[in-house]
Amino acid sequence: MLIEENLLLSYGAQLENFKPSHIIFEESSVPKYYYQIVKGRIKLNHYNEDGKELILAILNKGLSVCELLLFIDETYPVNAIAFEETTVLKLSKSSFVKLLDENQEISRDINKFLSERLYQKYIMLENNASLRPDVRIKGALNYQKSFSDDESKFSFEVPLTRQQIASITALRVETVIRTIKKLEKEDFLKIINRKIYI
Repeated sequence: MLIEENLLLSYGAQLENFKPSHIIFEESSVPKYYYQIVKGRIKLNHYNEDGKELILAILNKGLSVCELLLFIDETYPVNAIAFEETTVLKLSKSSFVKLLDENQEISRDINKFLSERLYQKYIMLENNASLRPDVRIKGALNYQKSFSDDESKFSFEVPLTRQQIASITALRVETVIRTIKKLEKEDFLKIINRKIYI
């Protein structure tokens, strides 16, 4: 949990429930709230000029959603969509800033979290620039696992379908399927009941 739920509630946060596919915020809208996932998952995506979806991240319980935009005057570059039944704590921007001003340790935690996310994003972008599908897929899977506290091998169930991995890496689904089988033979990942574990 990035910020304790009781602390968020004490600053006026509200619980909100979303059905699968509900749009929490849209690309180009102005950030007005801090969102933290209590239950479920949220997909961050973008559609290119051809209407093809590019998935940038799938965020799990305990994570915040695009909080970095509360520190600058820019609009959202992505959509946030409930991936499944999802509950979030929603806190107004002004209350969030007040919370950080009055709780320096939380402010440091947020800075550390943002730095880690930015570092992992750089690594993923570098991998996505590769012409090798295995490098792209490893980068995308490692980025997803970076949100987990358990770093042991095969401890993380990747919350993505083969199609979604293709969307993240800009590869064809067939290439993703073939490469994932190759990565399993190389002991980079395990497939259990069609689910990928790294």
